[in-house]
Amino acid sequence: MDRPGAAGYIRFKMKNLVWIVGFCLAALAARFAESTAPAGDTQALIDGFTGKVVETTNTAGYTYILVDTGKDRKWAAAPEFEVKLNDAVNVTRAMPMEKYHSKTLNRDFEVVYFTAAVLVNGVGPGDAAAAELPKNHPPIGGQPAGLPQGHPPIGGQAAAPPNLSLDGIAKAKGGNTVVEIWVGKDKLNGRETKLRGRVVKYNAEIMGKNWLHLRDGSGKDATSDILVTTDAPVRVGDLVLVTGKVAINKNFGAGYRYAVMVEDAKVTVE
Repeated sequence: MDRPGAAGYIRFKMKNLVWIVGFCLAALAARFAESTAPAGDTQALIDGFTGKVVETTNTAGYTYILVDTGKDRKWAAAPEFEVKLNDAVNVTRAMPMEKYHSKTLNRDFEVVYFTAAVLVNGVGPGDAAAAELPKNHPPIGGQPAGLPQGHPPIGGQAAAPPNLSLDGIAKAKGGNTVVEIWVGKDKLNGRETKLRGRVVKYNAEIMGKNWLHLRDGSGKDATSDILVTTDAPVRVGDLVLVTGKVAINKNFGAGYRYAVMVEDAKVTVE
């Protein structure tokens, strides 16, 4: 039997990644929606539905579409993609989130079906990428695909921008430094801490949360940087005081795991 060519192999791998990430993204959506959707409102994955787009909007790296199936109308959401009114879409392997509130849209939905990808006029992201991968595209099998645009990198470490000074950052009174949180993470797990640091990376409104990386000049390599989630907006370069709970071994699915982080923090820009 002849072996498939390189293009065929890439197409096969990409299509499989799309289906696999469907499950991963659904789990991510459920996890991050906990703060806006009541517990117990997450249901099992559904096979999907088809129809025409009658409303669409983009926010926080996601595209929301209202689909007229011919019998009813359903809202679906996936990582940002191109779509227009009257396009035929196929929503597959989606997770329904009931009583869902979008902070960025300031809108309540009876149900939103979260999925990794939507087929638009019969074409999905896997098909589009199969023929020719974009320049500098990560190799297949590397970083997980289908996750929200701008999601923090795996490992939780961020490179500090050039000329960003970490000198003279004082430890928060009664709190911890970045390296102290790393070293004492097992004892600090689940406990509230204070931390002063400079924002070296910031990703806004990724499924309802802002993600920032802080450094204070302590630690080395991975232990010099810590991930913080918050509702507060900040900017790269801000010196901030954060108060939040330490969490360890957080697994958001699709390979996104963090050894230690500070969750749902209150942030004050100093």
